[in-house]
Amino acid sequence: MTIFNFPKIEHVRRAVPPFRSARNNSESAVDVSHNVILYVESLSVSFDGFKALDDLNLYINNGELRCLIGANGAGKTTLMDVITGKTHPDRGHIYFGQTIDLLGKTETEIAQLGIGRKFQKPTVFENQTVFSNLELAMRGDKGILHALFSKLNSTDLDWIKEVTEIIGLDSKENLLAGALSHGQKQWLEIGMLLIADPRLMLIDEPVAGMTASETERTAELLISLAGDRTVVVVEHDMDFVRSIARTVTVLHQGSVIAEGSMSDIQNNPAVVEVYLGEEQ
Repeated sequence: MTIFNFPKIEHVRRAVPPFRSARNNSESAVDVSHNVILYVESLSVSFDGFKALDDLNLYINNGELRCLIGANGAGKTTLMDVITGKTHPDRGHIYFGQTIDLLGKTETEIAQLGIGRKFQKPTVFENQTVFSNLELAMRGDKGILHALFSKLNSTDLDWIKEVTEIIGLDSKENLLAGALSHGQKQWLEIGMLLIADPRLMLIDEPVAGMTASETERTAELLISLAGDRTVVVVEHDMDFVRSIARTVTVLHQGSVIAEGSMSDIQNNPAVVEVYLGEEQ
């Protein structure tokens, strides 16, 4: 088995440049004194009478790598939409740490607080280099004119270099993103998320369409990111989930029906009945 040595997250944090540290102001400081970074309570969302989320409760610990699984229509995407401000719930509460109420904030405000999301399909700029993609993601909150006319300082350059090493694309930073493999595009998009230094990363089906070696490398990448930041992964590939999960949450019809280790989940009768199937 090939082992890929991604840099330790402690090394990453030493490279955090001042412009990103400035976000840690009094409004965006996250109180995780109870070791919980995300509180989702009594969350319900309906679309034309269909309950996408039904009185859902979920608690994510600070620094953990949590996997969310469930059949299509279980509510995973809707949950991510509500957390990031794309969808407003009918009722319920979502808090980022002890004090930050996410339901009163816009998508932009939530991103600036330190919550980043990666969708299943890579949305990289294929006609730009790997380096340029990261540069554009770094400056996404500063406006088009700033991105066009400002110059990178040495701290910015060091951070981009650091991120390319983390995602395993340091030898391809001058390559057009369109020339990357599917898996490499996924890593680049994770890098574009990471460049903003989020405290909470929401990652949707990161290994869909990947080769076995790319899947293994992605597992090591996500494990390396957890700890200093919190990573929530939505995934259907059970082998991949087994390789990274410490805690798995199972959604069904908009509610949590089980939570625990992968072993606990596989032996839970309710999960076997509604999702995993009788034969394991």
